[in-house]
Amino acid sequence: SVVNRKTRILFSSLKHSLVTMSLRSIALVMGGTAIGGYVEFSRGSTIRESHGAQITAITPAILLGCGFWSLFHGFTVGRARAKFAEMARKDGEKDVDERYLLPNLYAQGTSKYARAFNCVQRSHQHIFETFTTVAVGGLTGAVVFPICSALSTLMYTVGRYYLSRGYVETEGDASKRYKYPLAKFMWFGLLGNITLGTMSCFIVASGKKKLI
Repeated sequence: SVVNRKTRILFSSLKHSLVTMSLRSIALVMGGTAIGGYVEFSRGSTIRESHGAQITAITPAILLGCGFWSLFHGFTVGRARAKFAEMARKDGEKDVDERYLLPNLYAQGTSKYARAFNCVQRSHQHIFETFTTVAVGGLTGAVVFPICSALSTLMYTVGRYYLSRGYVETEGDASKRYKYPLAKFMWFGLLGNITLGTMSCFIVASGKKKLI
């Protein structure tokens, strides 16, 4: 029908707009990071020569802090598991231990308590989907771009904290995970570290930067 055709066209247009905006954001972040890296590499030789070791140490220090925080954030998940399992039990849900407790990673079912706990669990599990890439990109990038890599890694860490906090506070509605505007900084930092790490590899491989 005409209505269905118009609906499909509208949906297709909306989907295209969202994809375009995402690609535009990715291009802006990675392009801006590349420009910043170029400026640091071409204009920051004086700073690198006088304080290179100290500045390079900032990125791994931030990553260690982020890793330490993620370890303790796991305790939040453990407390939430016990809390929501007990609430589900009091509310009359069946097979609570089998559905909520370990070795289950996520609670089984779609009750409000299961959804609430699963968002808390997601706040921790989601860290490990990006942390390895951020760490490798940040450490590699810091070899050539210590200042930009430190800033990008800090951006990721701040965003990661607020995104996890948003997940915990959603009460089962994961669409509210970006309630804190700074949460999106996680993605900017991730893209930044990927860009800087890749550029650093090319510069070292080309012989423009000596490791020893």
